[in-house]
Amino acid sequence: MQNVKKIVLAYSGGLDTSAIIPWLKENYNCEVVAFAADVGQGDEELEGLHEKAIASGASECHIVDLKEEFVREYIYPTIKTGAVYEGEYLLGTSMARPVIAKAQVEIALKVGADALCHGCTGKGNDQVRFESTFAALAPQLTVIAPWREWDMVSREDLLAYLAERNIETTASATKIYSRDANAWHISHEGGELEDPWQEPTKQIWTMTVDPEDAPDAPERVTLSFNEGELTHVDGEALSPYQALVKLNTVAAAHGVGRIDIVENRLVGMKSRGCYETPGGTVMLKAYKALETMVLDKAALKYREQIGLEFSHVMYDGRWFTALNDALLAGAESFAKKVTGDIVVKLYKGQATVTQRRSPNSLYSEDFATFGADDVYDQKHAEGFIRLFSLSSRIAALKNQG
Repeated sequence: MQNVKKIVLAYSGGLDTSAIIPWLKENYNCEVVAFAADVGQGDEELEGLHEKAIASGASECHIVDLKEEFVREYIYPTIKTGAVYEGEYLLGTSMARPVIAKAQVEIALKVGADALCHGCTGKGNDQVRFESTFAALAPQLTVIAPWREWDMVSREDLLAYLAERNIETTASATKIYSRDANAWHISHEGGELEDPWQEPTKQIWTMTVDPEDAPDAPERVTLSFNEGELTHVDGEALSPYQALVKLNTVAAAHGVGRIDIVENRLVGMKSRGCYETPGGTVMLKAYKALETMVLDKAALKYREQIGLEFSHVMYDGRWFTALNDALLAGAESFAKKVTGDIVVKLYKGQATVTQRRSPNSLYSEDFATFGADDVYDQKHAEGFIRLFSLSSRIAALKNQG
């Protein structure tokens, strides 16, 4: 074991990190400082966390409110890129990791720690996301990943370990699902989801109403953007976090934002997960609808390329990199035009854009109308088409000899 004296642990209060605290003290003979991030996962997950950490053997427990920073500095910039991983996943877990790991590093430097620790398994993406951030922000600190070191392999092992030390835990051996929640979403893995042929049961979903049970009447919500930033919901000025909370409440009541996917993990395996992102689904739909009003064909195509690349940068935990900075700068330049209002209709699990307007709109009824107009001479299209298809015409003539 490395010679470390003080370790800052990313602490959730769950079974894994509850066992990690005494394990670190026994195996590293060191002081353990617990760090927990409030990224909007809910008061129930944070209640009693300080007392639980101290009871498990931590010398201190720092709970840091990151909700507004998370939405303003990580979610909003990601929305501007249009990033969606593998066509469906809205990157909820991925977006939270850099803000959490950054705050953990800041606590470590503040308390004079010489090591950082996380409870990620050796099979998942999060170990890469945390440790890539650590490397970018504090490469001098030792990184400890117990799941890659200890010989415990199951929940039963962890429960027995805590019981031997008379450390209380609310966890049990019958936990079925692995869940991760924040202001943007909640993810679900494990249980019946490990069989991709098994349809998710109702007990999987915890954030949204079953679309089949959603109200029979649709509801409309208006989102107002200024230079790519969501500023108002239904005319009410709200902070980034407050806007997301309001949209979560409205959209979840209509069953919006559920997906069930098999995704490619960074470490090489495929995994199946169910995600609920009600407010985020509405926000991204509205943003992209507004983009179609204000960006021309070439600009929108390039922004889409940024989104595709950025979805992998975010998923892979490469936030603190030069590539990330360049992609965000490109997206921000396009976002300067994204100002206006979008109306989204919520109904039985669907979010549908029904109205759109922008002072920067490139849409012109005068040019687009199917009726008579005085601004577009249709005869001009003939010459355009002949030049546009000239290479095909030359190739065909060549083939005909």
